[in-house]
Amino acid sequence: MVRKVIAALDTADLDHAIGLVKRLSPHIGAFKIGHALTLNHGLDVIDRLQDAGASRVFLDLKFHDIPNVIGLAVREAVRRNVWMMTMHISGGPAMMSAAAMEARSRGENAPILLGVSVLTSLDQHILTDHLGIQRTLEDHMVYLSQLACDCGLDGVVCSPHEVQAIRGALGRSPVIVTPGIRAANSDVHDQVRVGDAQSTLSAGADYLVVGRALTDRADDPQAALRSLGFEPSA
Repeated sequence: MVRKVIAALDTADLDHAIGLVKRLSPHIGAFKIGHALTLNHGLDVIDRLQDAGASRVFLDLKFHDIPNVIGLAVREAVRRNVWMMTMHISGGPAMMSAAAMEARSRGENAPILLGVSVLTSLDQHILTDHLGIQRTLEDHMVYLSQLACDCGLDGVVCSPHEVQAIRGALGRSPVIVTPGIRAANSDVHDQVRVGDAQSTLSAGADYLVVGRALTDRADDPQAALRSLGFEPSA
């Protein structure tokens, strides 16, 4: 099993998601779900996927709200045995601190809290000309990532392009989760800051989120993992 790989279940079809979990769970470590499944089926989808074999569920809803609401969201994630969850760092220190405080109160059952700074679909032009951020994209992500960890989050999400800089700035403790992983010569789809699995891990990422490169080839998971540079038995 390749435990560093998280499959992105980017579908609104629960039966399809369950089928993917059943085929992929013997080969990879976790499954990421987002708005497509939860808006269509509610948070009960987490239980259904866990029953199908998803021992670790990454709830990627990118929460961004007032501190009390985020604290309640963390509490619900604990109740659902969520392994990992995301929130926008731009929600501010009070919001992140409330999430961290709620997680700490739950002890060993607490989910891993990840901060999101700049989506992988954005580039420097969007960041500067449309969002008014004057830092370079990398500097902005390093700054926000440090803020997230200072506020008690366990780690951050970043694209393959920023892993090395963030790891260098934050040290070994924070968890770094990286989407935008592609097999060689594959389509980048709607993400602009992408990379390959092995160089991203070498730069310091802890976990890789893989979508269509894995789920579109779920009938042969070992071949899909090899196309990403993994030995499936590892």
